[in-house]
Amino acid sequence: MDRIDCAVIGAGVIGLAIARELAREGREVIVIERYPAIGMETSSRNSEVIHAGLYYPTGSLKARLCVQGRDALYDYCDAKGIAYRRCGKLVVATSDQQIPKLAAILRQAQDNGCAEVHWLDGKSARAMESSLSCVAALASPNTGIIDTHGYMLALQGDAEHDGAVFAMDSRVVSGRLTDAGVVLQVKTGEGEETELEASTLVNCGGLWAPHLAHAIEGLDPVSIPGAHFAKGNYYSLAGKAPFSRLIYPVPEPGGLGVHLTLDMGGQARFGPDVEWLSAPQEEIDYSVDASRAAAFYREIRAYWPDLGDDALQPAYSGVRPKITPPGAPAADFLFAAHGSPHYLGLYGIESPGLTASLAIAAHAAALLRK
Repeated sequence: MDRIDCAVIGAGVIGLAIARELAREGREVIVIERYPAIGMETSSRNSEVIHAGLYYPTGSLKARLCVQGRDALYDYCDAKGIAYRRCGKLVVATSDQQIPKLAAILRQAQDNGCAEVHWLDGKSARAMESSLSCVAALASPNTGIIDTHGYMLALQGDAEHDGAVFAMDSRVVSGRLTDAGVVLQVKTGEGEETELEASTLVNCGGLWAPHLAHAIEGLDPVSIPGAHFAKGNYYSLAGKAPFSRLIYPVPEPGGLGVHLTLDMGGQARFGPDVEWLSAPQEEIDYSVDASRAAAFYREIRAYWPDLGDDALQPAYSGVRPKITPPGAPAADFLFAAHGSPHYLGLYGIESPGLTASLAIAAHAAALLRK
């Protein structure tokens, strides 16, 4: 049986960041990834936004790690030459009824340490973005966009430089706790099976993290959170958008509303919406249902009334790894050992997971040192 110090399940942005952090500490690390390349699931199906940390409950891991991770991520991009743009965003109220909610977001942002976020009346907001329709807005100058793939490649390169190895196209089938660690059954894409014993196992399985935890004998199944799947669809804009900043409505249950984001080439896209899925066992249908466009037009025209007919095209979708069901309050990031000194599971790492990834990795490494 092969033995190793640390095994990390998942080569999305969180698994990559944790592998990098552990390898930097001098630990022997193997990353086991079910797909043939890095970041092929949640990490490549999002808005690619660097969040400022406005929305999350003060004192929560989401709030703290988002602000820490945002600053670390901008510094990392500068050091590594990763493409990003600190373009800023406006969170807009399109009716007087939404102003109290917008004011509450401002208070939350200030409590979270986002002192740069400030209030704009409608006229001031429209002076910044002339095509915008709103009665008030919050300006968040520290929000940005990033080349997510370039970022993940840099994390992988750093991890490999410090000795981490990657087992791609390999799937953890099951495992069991022992006194010395966790024994994993790993199956490759070619059908070969092998056993691997890790002194420490870090479960960064994203959507499948709870499923993987249940497959490890010895972990208390009652303590493992449930898995819930909220699909978010995106539409791209035909033609050039008249906005230089990201435009967000006030949040909706399950997400941040259908917002306008920009990619590094300046192309506009809208999304995600919230489409709750029945829990899939393996494969997820990522196709975008064209019939959902009508709701997109309605929501977008609330803040951009000049959006033309037939201007939206189905683009892509992603799925948020929720650990609370529809209608329940959003959960905080969850780091759980389930009573084992050899295991750490990361659950519910949805937005702002990308922004917080470096801070999440530092937090996970600190927990493993205890």
